[in-house]
Amino acid sequence: MEAERDAIIAALTPVVDGIAATFGPVCEAVLHDYRRPEHSVVAVAGSLTGRTVGGAMSEIGMRMLTRGHEAADELNYVTRTDTGRLLKSSTMLLRDSSGQVFGALCVNVDVTAASEVHALLGALAGTATAPAEPPVTAFGDDIDSVVDVMLDAHRHQSWALLDRAGRLDLFRSLDERGVFAVRRAIEQVAGRLGISRASAYSYLSQSRKQANTGGHS
Repeated sequence: MEAERDAIIAALTPVVDGIAATFGPVCEAVLHDYRRPEHSVVAVAGSLTGRTVGGAMSEIGMRMLTRGHEAADELNYVTRTDTGRLLKSSTMLLRDSSGQVFGALCVNVDVTAASEVHALLGALAGTATAPAEPPVTAFGDDIDSVVDVMLDAHRHQSWALLDRAGRLDLFRSLDERGVFAVRRAIEQVAGRLGISRASAYSYLSQSRKQANTGGHS
């Protein structure tokens, strides 16, 4: 099975350059091997998110990894980088002959300029409406930095002020976003929250049990 997965990765590696060359500098193509999430990037062409070969998966990849074989392709979704670039993206999962997800081919297109032109034309025509603000997605070569960005999204929530239900909700939210799909994440979360690793494992276990039973605190 590993040989089959390696062959699929090898076959798709040159496709990455072809996609980026076809669409030009507004495009980035990234090939991921989810078997090594801390270094999942095996090929990349383009530089919209600043990632390099050997870099970590993004927040989106972590979410896919958490869903396992139940994950599905995500096509033509819009996100924003931490530098403000507006990206239209597609994440196409790689599956082996048994149906197991083991990687992904991702294509990002910078539509920042197109969005600005669209807004200008709408304003001139008097038909402009305020667009929905796309979420900021965490990209980075270092998996720890990606996890940190995801934790920062919850920095408005003081752990000391949360009741048990709120703490379980926090862990459930982090789990759903794929934070715990990578090694060392539980230690990183515990450190940021100022709690012990044992407590973090306990809250994670309880939040998952609650999610599986559909219960509420």
